[in-house]
Amino acid sequence: MQEQISVTGMVLRAEPTGEYDRRIVILTRERGKIAAFARGARKQGSRLLASTNPFCFGQFRIYEGRTSYSVSEAAISNYFEELRDDYEKTCYGMYFLEVMDYYTRENNQDQDMLKLLYQSLRALLHKGLSDELVRYIFEIKALSLNGEYPGPPEKPEAYLDSTLYALSFIVNTKVEKLYTFTVTKQVLAELSQITEAFRKRFVDRKFKSLEILKEMKYN
Repeated sequence: MQEQISVTGMVLRAEPTGEYDRRIVILTRERGKIAAFARGARKQGSRLLASTNPFCFGQFRIYEGRTSYSVSEAAISNYFEELRDDYEKTCYGMYFLEVMDYYTRENNQDQDMLKLLYQSLRALLHKGLSDELVRYIFEIKALSLNGEYPGPPEKPEAYLDSTLYALSFIVNTKVEKLYTFTVTKQVLAELSQITEAFRKRFVDRKFKSLEILKEMKYN
């Protein structure tokens, strides 16, 4: 009998496979990003039907096969259902999932990335924070956790002191304390410029959800 293990994580991606199965990608605290098959998860009445969708966070019982994992059980503590009630917030959330799928690897120590993802999705539901600010904080912190943050902009004198302070705060603050401030429209605009430059410099792919968000903004 195959030994089962328990991992805590969030579903980043789910896709149909076979007649009734799903292949899911989970960012876990214990083993980094893993791919796993959920047998029969698309059958009506399956106990894995609701728990193998993107945004699901909780504990997953898995066992390891020759080339992949399989999910036997899941106990979900947060489905982030509120995100699904707002199309724009759903797009922001899907963008965060895409970024984490891009950055993380199997067997990496990605506990902080998982924590950032969870806290960022919670921040999207906070009425006192703008979705754009949450996005910029998420992008800068993810870059920092991935070891790619290059430091302040090349011409810091071109930016407000408040913007430079916000950058320093994001990079040097623990994830749990990140979403505790707001900024002016001018600082938000400067953070937008900075994160756009970082993305062009360090990210070599486009994200579908971000493209949708840009279309929504300009339409």
